[in-house]
Amino acid sequence: MNSSTIEKLLLNEVKEQVKMHCVSYLGRNLIDNLMPSGDINIVSRRLNENKEARNVVENSTHIPLEGLFNIMPVIDKVEKGMILEPIELVDIQDFLRGCRKIKKFMEEKEFYSPRLSSYSLNITELKNIEEEINYCVKGNKVDSNASNELKKIRRNIDTAESKVKERLNKFITSSVNKKYIQEFIISKRNDRYVVPIKASHKNEVRGTVLDTSSKGNTVFIEPESISKTSSDLILLLADESVEEYKVLSYLTELIFENIRQINLNIEVISEYDMVFAKAKYSQKIKGVTPIINNCGNINIKNGKHPLLADGAVPLNFVIGKDYRSLIITGPNAGGKTVTLKTVGILTAMAECGFDLPVDEGTEISIFENIFVDIGDNQSIENSLSTFSSHIKNISYIVRKSNNTTLVLLDEIGSGTDPNEGAGLAISILEELYLKGCITVASTHYGEIKKFATSHPDFENAGMLFDPNTLEPMYKLTIGKSEDSNALFISKKMGISDKIIERAKGYINSREYSTKVIERSKILKEKETSDSDDLVANTFLDYERGDRVKLLDKDDFGIIYNSVDKFNNVEVFYKDQFIAVNIKRLVLKSKAADLYPVGYDLDSLFVEFKDRKLERDMERGSKKALKKIQKQIKNR
Repeated sequence: MNSSTIEKLLLNEVKEQVKMHCVSYLGRNLIDNLMPSGDINIVSRRLNENKEARNVVENSTHIPLEGLFNIMPVIDKVEKGMILEPIELVDIQDFLRGCRKIKKFMEEKEFYSPRLSSYSLNITELKNIEEEINYCVKGNKVDSNASNELKKIRRNIDTAESKVKERLNKFITSSVNKKYIQEFIISKRNDRYVVPIKASHKNEVRGTVLDTSSKGNTVFIEPESISKTSSDLILLLADESVEEYKVLSYLTELIFENIRQINLNIEVISEYDMVFAKAKYSQKIKGVTPIINNCGNINIKNGKHPLLADGAVPLNFVIGKDYRSLIITGPNAGGKTVTLKTVGILTAMAECGFDLPVDEGTEISIFENIFVDIGDNQSIENSLSTFSSHIKNISYIVRKSNNTTLVLLDEIGSGTDPNEGAGLAISILEELYLKGCITVASTHYGEIKKFATSHPDFENAGMLFDPNTLEPMYKLTIGKSEDSNALFISKKMGISDKIIERAKGYINSREYSTKVIERSKILKEKETSDSDDLVANTFLDYERGDRVKLLDKDDFGIIYNSVDKFNNVEVFYKDQFIAVNIKRLVLKSKAADLYPVGYDLDSLFVEFKDRKLERDMERGSKKALKKIQKQIKNR
């Protein structure tokens, strides 16, 4: 599965929810790298592991996965020949102890999980390493009992330090030295014991200056009386470091000799952490292990998108047995895209070995490839329009698809001329069918619905819409297409019945005609100071959209209705419709000269906010839907 599909189906977001149930980096890392598999045997193994893990979780009060920290950086140091620090050895000890506990735990769960239990046979108990580390390292430092030599050295260190401290205490309590001392304490500088002396008396105290305070008021002097003992102490500390290094080298060598077994333990423990996390996630979503096949049959029973709230409308979806291509229609914001994403994410989750938020009896087909074309892929960087980017993506999908491919296409053919878009969409759908793909596509084009009706391996489906509340019901009905309800919504928005009826006629007949009205002209010249006015020409019949000058108001308006029997015309002037006698008008410009062929002249008389609301409704704006609902309630 390519990265685009994973991104659009939000598979990584689902994996993040599963990772929350891991106890270590090891399991989280495995889930990060977990990818959907097109091999039914691998998927079957993953789902069986998940089922067994859930049995273990439900029949256990505790799973001993504590102490299983990420020791990969520590193992990496060992493999590079580096000596481990005491704290790193403690991490290895904790990990090995955790391996031993989980091995025993899983061996006892053979009845609930025979497959998972058998994995514990690959865990090697390295109790000797545990015991050696425990004996040699205490409190994150090498213990004195780690070796006889180390014990002897530290005994000598204690004796030397006692002598130094005893002589320093005599020095600072001496009445002779009292006037030289800045503070009556024993301090340390560079592992050597010193006494803080006033800087003004530094030449009066016999000893070595090892440091000076930041302000220069105090110097730290090692008195001459302890120099010999202090030097001996420094040598003993060096011997201690050498002996500690020997102990750490010995323990690191033990780990290196068993590095293969430890790496295998890491793999098994990582697998256990991931599998039990998947089982806990399954419990959280009340998941069900689906039935799987590799023949393209999908039967989702009351399925929900895993990232949607509990209030989501369950999806019942079938494809693959009686038909291999499904065309989904319905209103904007009606749930078509969510349906496509739900089918895609549930399939991808099953291929990852996750249980699904569905009812028992749900069946999922395993595909080698899942391709999606959902959302606006417009690319400014590559100068691609929405349509171009969609077609580029679909071109790739068609080339890579075969008879083990699931293809999900949202609003196929949109973004261009409807006739060309519909024809292209049908041809693409037919090509995918010939390649043997399972295809689910959404559309508003009636031609595609007609094609699906006539094709034996295609089926229509629709998203239900409540005409009373203007709200989508988010329910899929297979075997019946649904209208986009554009005319119904437009009427609710205030578009006049005349426009709606004319639109219905165009939709039903597919015939578009323009009325040509013969105009009689009365040639009559009239002089005026306005050289731009078309004086002397009075038309018996004005056309809608003509721009005229109102002589009484010395301003301009637009013809809405032509001349009536009283020689009056209806003029749109300052957001109002007024009746004006043709003698009080002068034609400025004809509509044919002002607007292109096919221009919707009715839009001239609709307020901007109404046009904006109509466009918002066409693109499925929920805010626009709520506004219409409010208007209906107020009426």
